[in-house]
Amino acid sequence: MIAVNVIARVMLVVFAAVAVATPVFVGWERVRRLPRSVVRRGRAVGPQLVALVVLLLVNSVVRDFGPELSWILGWNVTGVIHAIEGTFVAQLQSTLATPALTLYFSLVYVYGYAFLLVFPLIAYVSLDDPGPLRRTVVAYGVNYGVGVVCYLLFLAYGPRNLMPELVDSLLYVNYPQYQLLTTEVNSNTNVFPSLHTSLSVTVCLLAARTRDVYRAWWYVATALAGSVAVSTMYLGIHWGVDVVAGTALGALSVYLAGHPVFEPE
Repeated sequence: MIAVNVIARVMLVVFAAVAVATPVFVGWERVRRLPRSVVRRGRAVGPQLVALVVLLLVNSVVRDFGPELSWILGWNVTGVIHAIEGTFVAQLQSTLATPALTLYFSLVYVYGYAFLLVFPLIAYVSLDDPGPLRRTVVAYGVNYGVGVVCYLLFLAYGPRNLMPELVDSLLYVNYPQYQLLTTEVNSNTNVFPSLHTSLSVTVCLLAARTRDVYRAWWYVATALAGSVAVSTMYLGIHWGVDVVAGTALGALSVYLAGHPVFEPE
């Protein structure tokens, strides 16, 4: 019941943020045309939307038995990651951690990330050109597809799990209700790469491509994406290596989304 309440709260906050951001970034003229735009864009990117929904459904199924399968098929790379970066996350926390920053990064990790994923769909539906929406849907699919494969092949515990004496689980210690939410969508061995980072970078790079139309959104998306990436380490959830890998995945997904195979002739 508590998990349902947390999910409902996140949905309510994201809905309110999108409702405010849409007229600000998209403009009232496009907002008025939005109902008709949804129908046209839905037809234009229908196959890509169906493929994304299928991937999300597969992801939800894999999530239920994925950890057990990973222990059979996967390679535990936690030690390799730790050998590469050592106590970087612990040093980051000890240098930056304050109550105000913990609150900020916790809100960004939960609410800012969800808003970052949802708003582009609304913004790009409003455009006459279906390209940005199509590329966004395809790029999301690439992120989730590669992410599922990586989570099955690579077992990796986050720094808060490997070094609890050095790294504080700041999100869950200060706001334990959010652990109910994250455990619904992930396992503590699924940290490489960071999908929070990869999807945030994806949104940022796609926003850069539409900056001539939505310049203010590009600024906000860049700031939010950077904050999300830092939050994953600051909160002790991800390693720096996870963030680097997530950044590479985000760039790859945007590149593949622009491939001619996904563009109609």
